[in-house]
This record gives sequence, structure tokens and C-alpha cells, in this order.
Amino acid sequence: MRHLKLLMHVVEVAQTGSIRRAAEHVNLTPSAMNRRIQDLETEVGTPLFERRPRGVKLTTAGEMFVRYAHSQIADAKRLKSQVADLRGLRQAPVQIACSQALAHDFLASRIATFQKQHSKVAFDLKVVDHERALAALVAHDVDLALVYGPTVSSSIRIIASLPQRLLAIVRSDHPLAIQKNLKLSDCAAYPAALPDRTVNSRQILDDAIAKQNLTFNTLAESNSLEMLRGLVLRCNMISFQVGIDAPSGDFGTSLVGRPIDTRDVPATDLVLCQLRSRNLPMTAATFAEALGKSFNNFRPI
Repeated sequence: MRHLKLLMHVVEVAQTGSIRRAAEHVNLTPSAMNRRIQDLETEVGTPLFERRPRGVKLTTAGEMFVRYAHSQIADAKRLKSQVADLRGLRQAPVQIACSQALAHDFLASRIATFQKQHSKVAFDLKVVDHERALAALVAHDVDLALVYGPTVSSSIRIIASLPQRLLAIVRSDHPLAIQKNLKLSDCAAYPAALPDRTVNSRQILDDAIAKQNLTFNTLAESNSLEMLRGLVLRCNMISFQVGIDAPSGDFGTSLVGRPIDTRDVPATDLVLCQLRSRNLPMTAATFAEALGKSFNNFRPI
């Protein structure tokens, strides 16, 4: 598969925006890298890069070629994984991009269950916001994306989905903790630590707050759900997250989650998805099937 090296070189040049830097990353001289790109452009019949005084930029044809290169590289990885299956070797890791809301317990517990039957399967997990998760999927950087409330394009196939309610996260001694179901207006009277606007649940929360003309006493914002939980615990603030990975006594904390009335904030889907044009490696496909089935057994709060 020597042609794959050339494809990877093209991708490296596209990512760095520089033939010189790309050459350094793959241990080639800049002149050798440039010759390879020029030979490829001659073969394709059109320039793939626009040469500039400070680097290169993909042409329209170059953008098409890089998408093709990503696809070919991913297919080669899948083939190697399947050959490894036949030879009984250790699998390449299952690559997953997931939202923070899945990182604390839900996804970890599903991986633990899966590894009881497939002990040699490793995982490469990236915790990012939903836009970056879907971008990683399109770029073939991950096999699967597990995200909350995304806008999904036609290039992405949803494997499974699960409606999720928004929860208020409070200390067990907070006045709201005694209620089983909250109105959004109930929460406005208390100091709040909110997810920042890079977190999808914040966008959904902001829409609901604006629709009801509420004003929140926001004392802190963060892109880290762990930080927000710490503020709830230490400062007795109120925060919000989706129900799939809500705090529980399993981890020895005194935090609880209380669902917000769906008339105030409608449930939004958690989705497991893959790139529509891509055939998953065997291990990733097997895990995706198991994870999708676990959605059916999940009991929402």
C-alpha cells in the first residue's frame, strides 16, 4: 500500500498549510515532498495546491482530493483491522468522539460491559463539543460520534438516538433538591453556574430562558462540566446538564439531578452516529451495535 504514503503526505501538507513543515513531520526534504506533490498534480491533471509566499492553500480540486485521500486511508485502516481479525491479533482501538455529558459515567460503563466479552479491544476517546465531534467524524479521525442535540448533515448516518431531558444539578441540601420535577422559573432565583456557549445544552437553555423572558443570576460559566459540578458542590450553586450522565451516589458525591419540565425545555436527542459513506472496522461496528442496544435499556430520569 505504498500509494497510501503519498495520500498521507497530501493530507499532511493540507493540514499544515506548508510543504516544508509537512516534509519535516514525515522525515522528507522539502524538495522531495514538493516533487511528489508536483508529480501527483501532473497525474491528476490540475494543481492541488495554490503556492503562496508563506505556504500553500488547497484548490477546489485539492479539497476534493483530500476528501478522497481521507476515505482511502480510512478504508486501508479498516482492511488492516479485518486482516488482524483473521489472524487473531489485537484490534486497532475503537475511536469515538463524545460530548462531555457522556464522559463521566455513561460511556465508561458501556465500555466496561463491552470489554467483559471483548477484553482485547482498546478505545481511543476524544471529549469535545458536538461540532468538533462531527467534524472529526467527517475527517475520518474517529469511527463514531456520540453527541447531544447536534444538527446532522446528510453525510452522517444516525445509528441510534435517545431523548434526553435537561436536569438541574444541585446539592442534596439545596431547597430545590426536595422537588422531583422543576419549572425553569424555579431555578432563576438561585445563584447559577452555567455551561458556556460552546456547550450545546447552554444553547438549548438560552433559548428556553429567552422564550420565557427569565433572568438568571449567573455567577460562573465554564466549558467544563466537572468544574460546574465543583461549583455546585463547593458554592451551593445550581447548574444544568443532560440526564444521561447525571450525578449519582455511586461516586460518593452529594449532588443530585432534578429534571426540568419538558413544557419549559423539550427533550433533545442524544445520537450515536457514523459517516454514511464509511464502512466501520469490525470492532467499531460491534461496539456501535452494543451501544445502540443499550439505549433501549436506558431508563431516563
